[in-house]
Parts: sequence; structure tokens; C-alpha cells
Amino acid sequence: MGKTIVDIRQILESNVGKRLSLRANGGRRKTIERMGTLEETYPAVFIIKLDQDTNAFERVSYSYADVLTETVELTFIEESQVVSGQ
Repeated sequence: MGKTIVDIRQILESNVGKRLSLRANGGRRKTIERMGTLEETYPAVFIIKLDQDTNAFERVSYSYADVLTETVELTFIEESQVVSGQ
């Protein structure tokens, strides 16, 4: 069953404030793995506040289309719920 951008946005809106693991395609065969907290959702993007002890950036943002196309994979730590485009 394929998910839509609306489904992905609703899932993320219901999980604001929860800890997650982020896995993103960094280009040229690089995969970026980070830990953080889902901070906010907006109509086109969502923001993740990263753990400061392991990351140089404070926040990153991605679009819901990134999750749909599986460029970004989010795993919520507490429930081990994986959010992906499939």
C-alpha cells in the first residue's frame, strides 16, 4: 500500500516532540544517520532538532516528498515506528 504526502504529514504531526532516528541519502553513495527530536511541521516541510553532542547543525528540515521518495527514512525511537513512502 503506497502512502501519500497527506498521510505522511498526518503521521508526523501526531508525533511532534518525539525522539527519532534519521537516515538520509547524502548523495554520492553517502548515507547520513542522525538522532534528534521532531520539532515542528509546516505545510511543505518538517523540522528536526538534532542532538548537539554528535552533530554540528542545530536543526535540519526536509520535505514530505523526501519521505515519500525514500530519500529520508524516519524511525521513532519510543515505538520503533518506521515512516517511509511505502
